[in-house]
Amino acid sequence: MNGAHVVLFGVLVTEKDYHSLCEKQPIGRLLFRQFCDTRPELRRCVKFLDAVADYEVTPDEKRKERGQEILEQYLNSTSEDHVPEVVEELVQKCAEGLEQEACKELFKESTKLIHDYLSVAPFADYLDSMFFNRFLQWKWLERQPITKNTFRQYRVLGKGGFGEVCACQVRATGKMYACKKLEKKRIKKRKGESMALNEKQILEKVNSRFVVSLAYAYETKDALCLVLTLMNGGDLKFHIYHMGEAGFTEGRAVFYAAELCCGLEDLHRERIVYRDLKPENILLDDHGHIRISDLGLAVHIPEGQTIKGRVGTVGYMAPEVVKNERYTFSPDWWALGCLLYEMIEGQSPFQQRKKKIKREEVERLVREVEEEYSSKFSEDAQSLCRMLLAKDPEERLGSGGASEVKGHVIFRSINFKRLEAGMLEAPFIPDPQAIYCKDVLDIEQFSTVKGVELEPKDESFYSKVSTGSVSIPWQNEMIESECFQELNVLNPDGSIPPDLDWRGQPSPPPKQGLLQRLFGRQECCGNCSDSDEEPTRL
Repeated sequence: MNGAHVVLFGVLVTEKDYHSLCEKQPIGRLLFRQFCDTRPELRRCVKFLDAVADYEVTPDEKRKERGQEILEQYLNSTSEDHVPEVVEELVQKCAEGLEQEACKELFKESTKLIHDYLSVAPFADYLDSMFFNRFLQWKWLERQPITKNTFRQYRVLGKGGFGEVCACQVRATGKMYACKKLEKKRIKKRKGESMALNEKQILEKVNSRFVVSLAYAYETKDALCLVLTLMNGGDLKFHIYHMGEAGFTEGRAVFYAAELCCGLEDLHRERIVYRDLKPENILLDDHGHIRISDLGLAVHIPEGQTIKGRVGTVGYMAPEVVKNERYTFSPDWWALGCLLYEMIEGQSPFQQRKKKIKREEVERLVREVEEEYSSKFSEDAQSLCRMLLAKDPEERLGSGGASEVKGHVIFRSINFKRLEAGMLEAPFIPDPQAIYCKDVLDIEQFSTVKGVELEPKDESFYSKVSTGSVSIPWQNEMIESECFQELNVLNPDGSIPPDLDWRGQPSPPPKQGLLQRLFGRQECCGNCSDSDEEPTRL
C-alpha cells in the first residue's frame, strides 16, 4: 500500500473514497478516529468536527452559547485546541454570523475545510497504518457467506406479497430483525423478478433513520430472504383506526409528518420516488418513531429525466399519476398531504373507509374536487394539507424540495437537526407487551404454488438478490452489540498486535470465543431448530 492508493478487495481506493471509508462506514469511521487520536494535530480536528455536530443539534435557545464556546476553544489562535486549518477570514465570518443568528449551518464551510484537509495526507497515512489493516479484517468478516444458519427463526409477524414475514435473530450478536421471505415459485408464477430485485437494490442503497434498512439478503432452497429492521409498534393504519376514536391529535400527526418529510428527503436525495405512501406502509419502532417500508413500487429516476406510470394505491395516487402524465418526485408530496389529512380527520380525503366507491369515481375526485376540512383542522394544518394537495404538481409544496415542506409554519416547534439525529421523543411510545396488529391466527396462509418449476437459468436472478451482508447496517450491528469493542483490541503502547503483524510469523492457534461465533456457526444449545418447517417460537 503506497500513498493514498490501495486495492480493497480488487477495487482501487483513492482519495475520493475518504467519505465512504472514514465517514460513511461506521467501523471505518471509528478506526479512522482511533488513528487520528495518535496525532495531536488530527485529534484537534476530530474534536472540532464533534463539537460542530453537537452545536447543530443543540436546542435553539442554547445554540449561540455553544457556538461561542467553539469559537473560543477551536478557532482562537491562543487556545491549545486551536485548529489552524480554518483560515482567519472564515473565523471572522463565523463570529459575525453568530452575532446575527446562531443558524445550524454556521460552521458548514469550516467543517468542509477540515474534511478536505483530512482527506489528503492524513488519509494517505491512515491507509498505510495498522488501523486500516484492522478495517480490512472487518471488511473480510463482513463479506462472509450468509445462510439460514446465521439466524434463529421466530414467529410469523405478517405477510408480504411473495411470502411470510417472520421475526429472526442473528446468532452471533443477538440482534433481532424481520425476515421477509420471497418464495421462489411464487415470484416466478407472478413474474415478480424485476419488482423483487428493484426493492432489494433500493433498500440496499438507502441509509436513513426513517426508512427500513436492509441488513442481509440470502437464499434458501425455496425462498429469497430479505432481513430488515424489526418494527414492533404496528403500522399507522392500525393506530389510526383501531386504537379508540379514529385519527390522532394534531401534534402527533405533525410529528409523524415531520419524520416522513425526512424519510422522503433521504429517498429523493438518492433520486428515488417512493410512490406508495399510505398508512399501512408506515411502521412504528419500539420508541414510537416511524419508518417507511415496502419499497416494491419505488423507482430510481436518472438525473434530468422524468418517468411515467399509473402506479400506487387508489386514493393516494396524485392527479398527474392518475392522468398518466410524466413526473419526478411530486406524487410523494401529494401522498404526504393525503396521509396528514387522514391522520387528523380519521378518514382519507378522497374515499370513505368501509364504503365501496368505484375506482373511476375516486380518480375523478382526485383530479377535479377540492377536499373538505372539518373543525379538527387548525388553520396551519389546513394550510399545509391544501399546499400538499395542490392539483398542479408545479404549484404543490415540495416541488422545490423537502426544505420547502420543512419550512412550513406548522413545523416551527420542530428542530429538524435533532429529529434527524433521533434526539426528539415521540408523542406515543408503544407498550412492549402489546401486539399492534391482527392476531397471527388471522393472517391468511399462503396456498401452495402449483404448475411452476425452478430452472438453472433462475440462478442468475437469485444470485443478484442474495448478496449477503449490507455494509452500514452490519457494521452498526457489530458496534451496537459491542462485538467491535470486544474484538478490536490494539496494544496500549501503540505497537502492532500479532494479528496485524503480517511479516511472516505463524499465527497463534485461535481461541474459542466470540470470534468463532462471528466467523462460523457456534454449536447450539439444542433448543433451536434449523428446519424451515418448525421455527422457534418467541
